[in-house]
Amino acid sequence: MQRLIISINLLLLLTQVYIATAQIQPDEIKTNEPFHVELDEQDSVTLHQDQPSAEVLNSKGESFFDKKDYTNAIPYFRKAAEQGHARAQYNLGYCYDEGSGVPQNYSEAVKWYKKAAEQGHARAQCNLGYCYDEGSGVPQNYSEAVKWYRKAAEQGNATAQCNLGYCYEQGSGVTQDYSEAVKWYKKAAEQGYARAQYNLGVCYYEGSGVPQDYSEAVKWYKKAAEQGHARAQYNLGVCYYKGSGVPQNYSEAVKWYRKAVEQGYARAQCYLGYCYEQGSGVPKNYSEAVKWYRKAAEQGDATAQYNLGLCYYEGSGVPQNYSEAVKWYRKAAEQGDADAQCNLGVCYYKGSGVPKNYSEAVKWYRKAAEQGKATAQCNLGYCYEQGSGMPQNYSEAVKWYRKAAEQGNATAQYNLGLCYYKGSGVPQDYSEAVKWYKKAAEQGDVDAQRELNQLNGE
Repeated sequence: MQRLIISINLLLLLTQVYIATAQIQPDEIKTNEPFHVELDEQDSVTLHQDQPSAEVLNSKGESFFDKKDYTNAIPYFRKAAEQGHARAQYNLGYCYDEGSGVPQNYSEAVKWYKKAAEQGHARAQCNLGYCYDEGSGVPQNYSEAVKWYRKAAEQGNATAQCNLGYCYEQGSGVTQDYSEAVKWYKKAAEQGYARAQYNLGVCYYEGSGVPQDYSEAVKWYKKAAEQGHARAQYNLGVCYYKGSGVPQNYSEAVKWYRKAVEQGYARAQCYLGYCYEQGSGVPKNYSEAVKWYRKAAEQGDATAQYNLGLCYYEGSGVPQNYSEAVKWYRKAAEQGDADAQCNLGVCYYKGSGVPKNYSEAVKWYRKAAEQGKATAQCNLGYCYEQGSGMPQNYSEAVKWYRKAAEQGNATAQYNLGLCYYKGSGVPQDYSEAVKWYKKAAEQGDVDAQRELNQLNGE
């Protein structure tokens, strides 16, 4: 009775393009928001004074800043700031933060933000919180970040509300509290703040701090997407692709992926490539698929690197080239992509694009197997059974076959049944053998069906 060669069966898996689930993790904290150069409504300019007022000086500085004449803006901001004008102090801090008209100096930025923040200037409070959050110009201190975000958020500053929500979601400087995160995201989202709308959509999609509700997720993704938020556009595309919260519509999915793609968003490039490969919402076009996989892969997207490797392995949209396949599998594998690790192991096992090397095959199978990849677990078990790349060990073979078999891998189920039939690594047990043969046979495994027929005398 011959054992099934796993690597042959694995070729069937290599024909499948792997696409990861939508990346719907909350976006990173927003970077500092540029100040508005217009005067606030309460800022009145007094023209009939012997000495220019701080408001006039600040206004003059903002006028220069608006024209991108940062060097001439600085003296006016500084004079007004030294007179205690909060908005000018904020503006001067911002210039130091960005290096606009002065050498970039985060410590000076913090100094001026703090002066304005202590006078209640909301934007300064928000940016000071961000400095503490990032350790920019001050030692990193999440509790201080939360303190200043809260002061600004309570004044209605949308950026601070979003950032405070993120702190609650991550448990940074406060006790993790998803409901509080949602509360602050919603306040900012209702003001039209795109990043908060996106994050609120994520919460509804995941059921984090609110009951899971795909329709609400779509609602908030759409609001952010319509403002040009690339991740929201991508996630909205995912919802249309999967039919989550909206009727499934591949054309709409492609529309929103494309909008995110136009902003260079790598994950959307990958999914757009997948749509071209599958002919979902666009005519099937393998060359276009490769084009978009490559764009995403070159930005470091692991799924795209894996998919591009697969295209080279199969000669789909590009001439077949095992060396190129290995190159892209390796890039994805080194980022921890389990599918790429498994397929890289296959390449080493078979000598496809690299010299045959069972030890390297085992190395990559193990990495994928430890992440729960069933095919890799099965292949690792096979290597233990054959003593390929490691000492032969039937008990370890059974261990890994079982892990894969319990995930429904038909090849592993057949191999585990064969171990029980032969008493290889486990006590001989025909009942257990039949049990696992049946599981594999029900999935169409012809070897398992053959063994059952032989056992039944057919």
